[in-house]
This record gives sequence, C-alpha cells and structure tokens, in this order.
Amino acid sequence: MTRQQPPAAFGVWPASLPYRDDHEMLRETARRFFTGECAPHREAWEEAGMVPRDIWRRAGELGLLCPRIDPEYGGSGGDLLHAVVLTEEQVRAGVVAPVISLHNDVVAPYLAAYGTEAQKARVLPRMATGEWIGAIAMTEPSAGSDLRAMKTRARREGDSYVVSGQKTFISHGATADIVVLAAQADAGISLFLVEVDGLEGFARGAPLDKMGQLSADTAELFFDEVRLPATALLGGEEGRGFIQLGERLVEERLMTGVVAQAFMESAIDHTIAYTRERKAFGQRVIDFQNSRFRLAEARTEAVVCRTFLERCIRKFMDGRLDATEAAMLKWWSTEQQNRIIDACVQLHGGYGYMLEYPISRMWLDSRVAKIYGGANEIMKDIIGRAL
Repeated sequence: MTRQQPPAAFGVWPASLPYRDDHEMLRETARRFFTGECAPHREAWEEAGMVPRDIWRRAGELGLLCPRIDPEYGGSGGDLLHAVVLTEEQVRAGVVAPVISLHNDVVAPYLAAYGTEAQKARVLPRMATGEWIGAIAMTEPSAGSDLRAMKTRARREGDSYVVSGQKTFISHGATADIVVLAAQADAGISLFLVEVDGLEGFARGAPLDKMGQLSADTAELFFDEVRLPATALLGGEEGRGFIQLGERLVEERLMTGVVAQAFMESAIDHTIAYTRERKAFGQRVIDFQNSRFRLAEARTEAVVCRTFLERCIRKFMDGRLDATEAAMLKWWSTEQQNRIIDACVQLHGGYGYMLEYPISRMWLDSRVAKIYGGANEIMKDIIGRAL
C-alpha cells in the first residue's frame, strides 16, 4: 500500500521555548532518522508488531537515546527540550515505533533519579547505546490506574526477592531487556530492576493485537516465582515505589502533552494541504466556508493548547510543575488531540478512512492517549481533589 506523503512544508506554529543551537541540531538529526530510516519501514514493522533491534542501536549511534542522562552514564547531559524536539519530530514523521520517549523519558529517569550508583552504571550505558531496551511494568489485569490494587508480590528470602504476578499492556513488553517492575513488598509498593535475559520463571506473551500503534510492541509479562537479587530493588529501599511512581508520573503526563500537541499540529498541517488540493463542485475544499471555519477552530484550539503546554514545560524545567497541573495538561491535550483529529478525518471525506492517508493512522494511534498514563477520568479526579 502506498501511503500519502506529508506536505512539503509544515505550517509555522508559535513557539516561545528557549531552544538553543544544540536543540536544533538534535532536531535535524532526529528528522533525518525518523523520515529516512524509520518511516519507509512502517508497514513492515506494523505487520511484525515490533521494530528490529538494530534500529535501536542505530538510534544510539546517532545520540538519540538517553540524551538527558549524565555523560558519566553514556548520555549527553541534555535537558527537557531535547526530549521535546525528539518527540515532535517522531510524531511529524508519522513514526510510532521505536517508542523512544518511553525509553528516554519514562524508564531511564527512574534509574537516574532513584538508582544506586551500581544500578546506574550497569543499566544506563546499555540503554544509551540501544543494547538494552527499557520498559516499565505497572498495569495488571485487575489494576490499571489504581496502583494500590496491584497483586504482583515480591517476598524477601535471604539475599533475594521472589516475585510472582502478571502485568499487562506493557509497552516494549515483547522486546525489553530491562524492566522497571512495580510489586507489593513487605514495606509496600516497591520498584525492581529486572534483567529478563535467561531469567527463570519469567515469560512474556506475544504482542497484543491493538487497534492502533501497531508497530509498538505491547505484551503481557508473567512472573512465576522469579528470583531476583536483593540488589535489584531500585534505590535499595523498600516501600518507596508509590512515591517514586507518583513523582515520575508528572513528567510522563507532561510528555504525553508534548505528543498530543505534535499530533494536533501534524493533523492540521496534513488537512490544510489536502483541502488545498482536493476539489469538490468546482472549487477547492478549503474554499468552502465550513472547511475554513473548522480549520480555523482547530488551529485556534491547537495554539491555545500549545500556550498551556509551554507554560507547563517552563514550570517543569523550573521544578514547579505539580501533579494537578500535569493532570490538567494530560486530560485537556489528549481530549483536544482526539477531537481535532476526528474533525480532520471528516474534512478528508472518504479518503480520511483510507489507511494510505496519514490522518487515518493518526486517528487510530491517538485513541489510546486518553487511557495511558492514567485514564482521563482519573486526571479529572486528581484535579477535583485539589479544589
């Protein structure tokens, strides 16, 4: 199937973030990687349900992995804006996987923030080169957003922990080498670093059959009396997991907002380009008042969202973004993402329903955004409890 190509030039979107030359250099490298080395393989990767491991190593060679990690551990010592430009370029290229933001902005920061020196020295350099792919395992069949209800247990036996339980909907579940695992220990929820290669009692299911994000492998993980060394406990202290998860979810929800914004802007750019070319009743689709009005609404809504997103980014970089505002961003931006993309599908007419057009893939890939990172209903509850 031949897919429609993106417009030659995307629209200019307002941005007030303090980008430097090194951010723009990373942006150019990321753009070449995603458009030249990933996008041409999207269909094959979707059929496989995952990406090949060598694409991770290639990303590592280009400096696209763990750019915010200290150079002592293989990173580039960058800041949040390096993560933002990477995410924007991946979305604009129409590339779902490899899910670099999960690896860079969710998994690696757990190590950087809470890991012991030995844990950081062992794991982070391997993640930075792409030798190891990272995942985080929180969700269970009976415990999604309600983390306190998780049933996976880790009991202490001498110098080991013995883990039993099941995790589901785990991104990178079919390919991960290192898993940040949340489990109930004697002192409460705790996080463990699980090196899965050759681990007795560990198993993973086949990639789950999803409606969207087909090239991003998602799988179930099974732990049957898995024995981990005591040194696998993240940070070396039991019972800190719930606090650690709560702290990191602020950044995860911020990055979800970055993804949502990039999707909105990309969808609008594609739709403007399409409606300028497509004709109906002797005139361009964009020349109909309804088309112009709906695109004007979408553009305005996206600019307003960007204004709030950039405020949140600045507050995060200053250490001032709290859980309530992060929940507001996650809820609002993903709702607008889905609403705007749905309107853009409508403006494509029947072609918007065809998979060779990027807008249809955006629609499919976007729906989960209102669920992952905490369902939007949970976001509203977080906001409501803070009133």
